Amino acid sequence: MVRLDKIYTRGGDAGATSLIGGTRRRKDDIRVEAYGAVDETNAAIGLARLAIEPEDKLLDAMLERIQNELFDLGAELATPTKKAPETGNGLSIVQSQIDRIEKEIDQLNASLEPLKSFVLPGGTAVAAHLHLARTIARRTERVVVTLANMPEEHVEPTAQAYINRLSDFLFVASRFANRLKGDVLWKPGATR
Repeated sequence: MVRLDKIYTRGGDAGATSLIGGTRRRKDDIRVEAYGAVDETNAAIGLARLAIEPEDKLLDAMLERIQNELFDLGAELATPTKKAPETGNGLSIVQSQIDRIEKEIDQLNASLEPLKSFVLPGGTAVAAHLHLARTIARRTERVVVTLANMPEEHVEPTAQAYINRLSDFLFVASRFANRLKGDVLWKPGATR
């Protein structure tokens, strides 16, 4: 269990922070950027959850589980290893979590009409917030891919796949949130 008695340590005042295991990295290090972007994605999902109607308990439960998994992903990315952590914090994304997101995408998508155009971010407040979370997740994915492609760094393929699938989930979840109101569709060239 995590226990935080003191929030500030002054350890980062000079622009460095500690990874899990004690290694120090600059705060603009790509690994720090990666788990920071995961945290930002998580915060955006939390904001979206505030707008969910009480009758949408299914979507809220899915998003709550994802928020917990994003903390696990952040811990994994904050642990510089050459393979999945087997000791220490032991947190890593596993294939079953990716499989579950795929099943949930299919579950939510089954009640939706096929798309005939691209979707503009908007509609309900929940959908707009989920679109914002989706774009943050896509940026997070770009940072994680950059980290994974650095020869001196390692990212498990499941971590990379999870964040990719998450943005797909958030897109479908935004459409699901708009299911009663309808998607806001792009009208190519409509303003010419």
